[in-house]
Amino acid sequence: MKSMLPDLRLAKPSKQGAALRDYDSVRRAIGFISEQWRTQPTIEAMADAAHLTPDELHHLFRRWAGLTPKDFMQALTLDHAKRLLRDSASVLDAAYDSGLSGPGRLHDLFVTHEAMSPGEWKKGGEGMTLRYGFHPSPFGMAIVIASERGLAGLAFADEGEEMPALADMQRRWPLATYIESFAETAPFAKRIFDSSQWRADQPLRVVLIGTDFEVRVWETLLKIPMGRATTYGDVACKISSPKASRAVGAAVGRNPVSFVVPCHRVIGKSGALTGYHWGITRKRAMLGWESGQAAGQ
Repeated sequence: MKSMLPDLRLAKPSKQGAALRDYDSVRRAIGFISEQWRTQPTIEAMADAAHLTPDELHHLFRRWAGLTPKDFMQALTLDHAKRLLRDSASVLDAAYDSGLSGPGRLHDLFVTHEAMSPGEWKKGGEGMTLRYGFHPSPFGMAIVIASERGLAGLAFADEGEEMPALADMQRRWPLATYIESFAETAPFAKRIFDSSQWRADQPLRVVLIGTDFEVRVWETLLKIPMGRATTYGDVACKISSPKASRAVGAAVGRNPVSFVVPCHRVIGKSGALTGYHWGITRKRAMLGWESGQAAGQ
């Protein structure tokens, strides 16, 4: 397995590579903060949990998310989650009213998308060639999967779990042909995780491969702006299925293009962070990281 992964120690240092190394320490800090945020722990306590000095933790969070540890802790509190939700309905209404469907600025990555036909989906990927590669990201190792038509999959894994994560993605389209290609998937990784590459004149093309219902849910997720959140119930209403919150939850969980199609921005009605296919700690990290990105805009 290790031979299939790029050796980041030998690679030229990059913004994404540095973020990957940062995430290991950030993950420990997030675990502590998510358990102790009600007591508003000191930076000394957070640093001790992350096995860092307070100065190291401060600089780490500023480098990784553009936030101080205290600001990041605030971004993970229930009150913050409720604030994210406060205007969620009007945000989605505005997106629909402005006619955002298909090419255009659907969200902060400047995504344009298309969906495979039901017939293509039912074939389980038969006849498709999907290229994959392992790439460093701010949220651990990313598995990028691309088709000739655009980005088809994005998954995440902690160290040592890369191959099970890839296998999980491959089970979605079991009849496709898979070819490892770091070189061909690297441009996608750069477009996704380097915010300087988020350009309207170079939209990231995404191919949504799922049932008609799932695609409708995923298209709705694309309309949730960075720094905002919504609920499963709101999404259900937007697709004219107000009683289908559980089905919406299942579709959100099956989203094959994590982060780009921002399923991490869907939270519980109370503001609680609910489960996430790639781990609740990673979901917390994404929301906190995005808070820093939004604050810097």
